[in-house]
Amino acid sequence: MNRTAQPLDAGALRAACVGPWNRLDVVERTGSTNADLMAAALAGAPDRTVLVAEHQEAGRGRLARSWVSPPGSGLTVSVLFRPVGVSPSRFSWLPLLAGLAALDTVRTVTDAPAGLKWPNDLLVGSADRGGPRKVAGILAEVADPARPAVVVGIGLNVDSAPSDQPGATSLAAESDREIDRAAVLVELLTRLWAREEQWRTGRGDPESTRLRADYRAGCLSLGSPVRVELPGGTSVSGIAEDVDGDGRLLLLDAAGHRRAVAAGDVVHLRPAE
Repeated sequence: MNRTAQPLDAGALRAACVGPWNRLDVVERTGSTNADLMAAALAGAPDRTVLVAEHQEAGRGRLARSWVSPPGSGLTVSVLFRPVGVSPSRFSWLPLLAGLAALDTVRTVTDAPAGLKWPNDLLVGSADRGGPRKVAGILAEVADPARPAVVVGIGLNVDSAPSDQPGATSLAAESDREIDRAAVLVELLTRLWAREEQWRTGRGDPESTRLRADYRAGCLSLGSPVRVELPGGTSVSGIAEDVDGDGRLLLLDAAGHRRAVAAGDVVHLRPAE
């Protein structure tokens, strides 16, 4: 068994993690860590509760996609945030913030080039290795409208890419370094806590906290021709010009019209496409 397949030790993770995580549990198997934490939020689970699953059988992604994470292949983790003092109108930045934390992590634990595809897919790998390709995805869901809460789920391929993720890759496949799954999770939670704490302290302002500037610097989509597949089955194409103060993608189409896209799945295009 290689190091990435070693079972995660909840006690060791609690001792190693930086930041005031109120609860951290590791379960062997579940349908969806996001669904589990959504239910826990309604039952009163505290701010900064973390749930990790070794095997996820019915994970949820954007645009109603589903995915499975086999045991030992990666990290499946969800975090419950109750960001007191932040307006719910700024919660749209949480998934982008989580994407930045994942990018920070990958840049620390590997030597592979990495960047974000709007809104929060993490791409890793160089062109000479067929990349960049997706190594992580993020889904954020409002969990408790009565007591503002958001569950952020992160799926990160560490040792291998699951078979239901065509075209994806893993940290092990893209890096020349030895990758330790537990160390990656500790780094991810540490980076996530630091990013979210800064954002929360700044009352969710993406400008004063430099969240928008950092996101723009890490986003591979900006300046590129893209197609955005929208909820409902339609799509729009154009140049991804910028990300606005609400985290929306600003798209310039061929007719010179600009539009702000709040949700969708971006496909990076070659200039001729």
